[in-house]
Amino acid sequence: MATAAEPQKVQLNGYVGFDTITTQIEKKLLKRGFQFNVIVVGQTGLGKSTLINTIFAAHLIDSKGRQSVEEPFRQTTEIQTVSHLIEEHGIRLRLNIVDTPGYGDQVNNENCWEPIIKYIKDQHSAYLRKELTAMRERYIQDTRIHCCLFFISPTGHALKPLDILVLKKLSEVVNVVPVIAKSDSLTIEERLAFKQRIKAELAHNNIKLYPYDSDELDDGELALNQSMKELIPFAIVGSEKNVVIDGKAVRGRRNKWGVIVVENENHCEFVHLRNFLTRTHLQDLIETTAQIHYEAFRSKQLLALKESSARQEQPQPPQPSSQGGVI
Repeated sequence: MATAAEPQKVQLNGYVGFDTITTQIEKKLLKRGFQFNVIVVGQTGLGKSTLINTIFAAHLIDSKGRQSVEEPFRQTTEIQTVSHLIEEHGIRLRLNIVDTPGYGDQVNNENCWEPIIKYIKDQHSAYLRKELTAMRERYIQDTRIHCCLFFISPTGHALKPLDILVLKKLSEVVNVVPVIAKSDSLTIEERLAFKQRIKAELAHNNIKLYPYDSDELDDGELALNQSMKELIPFAIVGSEKNVVIDGKAVRGRRNKWGVIVVENENHCEFVHLRNFLTRTHLQDLIETTAQIHYEAFRSKQLLALKESSARQEQPQPPQPSSQGGVI
């Protein structure tokens, strides 16, 4: 079988203009805009809605937690989605935020993760159906989950057995980014020790979190990913309110130790998380969803479909008749 010859590098004698292809691609992408879908998972009261609103600097989602102690806990994990179109310097981002109120709030939390896993897989299934349609859309609406923010309670001790179980299941189907919620409730020493215990438990249970290793990454990308892995789980604080420090209003909140400034890297790791999600890894989160998680789902489904078709095409063996012969 003939193989393609290795292309030879040729020196151009004049300007051709194909170097503008990146500009052409950029114009098309800017016209279409971008889609980013994030799901937040964690118990009530950990500040999931507040963190999302803080990251995107807008009030995008209301808290789904109990409004009073008299209000009963939800009996099951619910799935609630809100969609927004946000714009920054001419870049339009369609943002889907999926909340999971009721997760982990019961005395018996057995299988409380199942609605979340089902929802994530359902989005893959919906995308696959549209892909396989004969008259498919030119641009398929993408509802696949690109990132799961998993909120860890700031106990300062260790991951709960439920956390370990759910992190393992989620990491098989989605890019998981764990965060220590309301980390200002811990001292710096407690926070560091808690992070180290979490890292050890993740490694012991072989839980693979985003970002992933890849042979396609260059040295700069590998170094960036390694620096992010050292920070994970991000110890974060969220706040939509301003506090005044030295006559300047900054996002933060007051606690028993003083004022926590959300964007002060000495106070928490919010800035690192925000930059990770929006400034350095946004496109990679989207691509990784398609190339790893969706591709694994797609391959499994198509293989099952092929095996099912093969079984149906096989000739059936003769069936014995009631008279003792064969049909």
